[in-house]
Amino acid sequence: MARPDKAADVAEITDKFRASNAAVLTEYRGLTVKQLKTLRRSLGENAQYAVVKNTLTKIAANEAGISELDDLFAGPTAVAFVTGDPVESAKALRDFAKENPALIIKGGVLDGKALSADEIKKLADLESREVLLAKLAGALKAKPSQAAAVFQALPSKLVRTVDALRDKVEQGGAGTPAPAEDAAE
Repeated sequence: MARPDKAADVAEITDKFRASNAAVLTEYRGLTVKQLKTLRRSLGENAQYAVVKNTLTKIAANEAGISELDDLFAGPTAVAFVTGDPVESAKALRDFAKENPALIIKGGVLDGKALSADEIKKLADLESREVLLAKLAGALKAKPSQAAAVFQALPSKLVRTVDALRDKVEQGGAGTPAPAEDAAE
C-alpha cells in the first residue's frame, strides 16, 4: 500500500506535468546548491526547476499520459516544468549547461511529444516567440505595401506615356499616326 506522503508527491508532480507546456529532464550531479539557485533564477518565472525522485516522477509522468520518458529516469534527476515559452527555457538550460558542464540535458516533452536532448538544443536555437511574431507581422505588412506600389505604378506609367505622346504631338506632329478617317481613304 502506498504511503500518503508519497501519493501526495505523485499527485503534485502529475499536476505539474499536466499544467506545463513542456518539461525538460536534466542530470544535476556535481552542481552546487549555489549553482542550482542560479539556474532557477535564469529560468525565470516561466519555469519551475525541481529535484525529483525517479520512481515517483516516473509514476507521475505515466499518470499524466507521458510514458516516453521512462528511460530517462536514471541517476540524479531534476525537471524544469515550463509553463511559458519553451524556447526561452530551453535557451536558459542550454546556456547554463555551456557554462556548467555538470548539467546534462537528458530529454523532455513538449505538448505531449517526447524530445531528445538534441531536439531540445534545436528548440533552444529557435528565436523567441515575440521575435517570430514580429517577423511575421513585418512580412504580412510588406506584402500589401508592395502590391499597392505595383498597382500605383500602372496608372502613373500610363499618365507618363500619355503626357509623352501629347508633348510629341505638340512639338510638330512628326511621326504621329493619321486619324482613322484619313487612313481608311
